[in-house]
Parts: sequence; structure tokens; C-alpha cells
Amino acid sequence: MAGAALTLVAGSIVEQQVDAVVNAANSSLLGGGGVDGAIHRAGGPEILAACRELRAGHYGRGLATGRSVATTAGRLPARWVIHTVGPVYGASAEGPSLLASCYRESLRVADELGARTVAFPAISAGAYGWPPEDAARVAVETVREADTAVEEVRFVLFDKRVYEAFAAQVG
Repeated sequence: MAGAALTLVAGSIVEQQVDAVVNAANSSLLGGGGVDGAIHRAGGPEILAACRELRAGHYGRGLATGRSVATTAGRLPARWVIHTVGPVYGASAEGPSLLASCYRESLRVADELGARTVAFPAISAGAYGWPPEDAARVAVETVREADTAVEEVRFVLFDKRVYEAFAAQVG
């Protein structure tokens, strides 16, 4: 089923009551700054423990850019956290396709989990330097084209400029 409803929220992703929140993670999966740090802090030690288990198993070298994997959401009001590693802006010619892959892969994982509501941050639009307008374009186009059973994709945007960029794309 294609065509998840798109909604925009100005606020914090850690407060979203959805089936899954997407974490703009770093490849280590062990926490960091920005959205990643906020999710790990708010979700508590259960998320870090689950990420350590992933690192001890299949993801010993970390999670590759553009890929996604799920863990518990710990103390968050969501059921799951879907961790995805966005590309650093300008780091490679594959950047736009890797950014799109973050959204596609996260929706694929959400489908595997049976999640119907998913909250996304603006992947790579913070510390990874992606221009908000382009990050929004890639995100919205990719989600609109995705074949998914997810019913609602909620873009949760903390920064006013990023929110406005997404609002311009959603229409």
C-alpha cells in the first residue's frame, strides 16, 4: 500500500506517541549528539544496551550509511526506535541516494515490525550539514514514493528553518 499520510510537527521527537521513532544515528549506534543523543537520553539505558547487542553481533563494524535497524524504545512513548545513519553533506557523490535510502530502509524496517505510525527527524539536516531545503525535498519525495503499510509518517522538526523547508515540500 503506497501513500502514507504526511504530517509535520514542530517539537521534539522523543515526545511523539507513535509506533516507531527514527533516530538519526551515527554508525557506532552508541549515542551521540543532536537527535541521537536526545533519543538515548530520553529512552534510557535499554536503548544503549540493545545497540551494544547489535554491535556485538551482526553490526560489529557499525551500521552503514543509508541502512536502518530497530531496537526497543526504552522509556520513550514509542514501541521501537529505528536507527538510521544519514550521509554527511558533500562527503560523496552518492549522498542524495544514501539520504533517500535512510527513509526507504526505515520504512522497510517499520513494515517488518508492523508499525503503522512513524516519526522521522530531518535526517542529516543538523550536524551532518545537509541544506534543509534539499533534505526536505529528498525526504518528502522518498516517503511519497515508498511502497509501505505505514499509515502516518510524521516529520518532527525542532528548527524553524527546517520546519519551513518541510512545509514547503509537503504543501
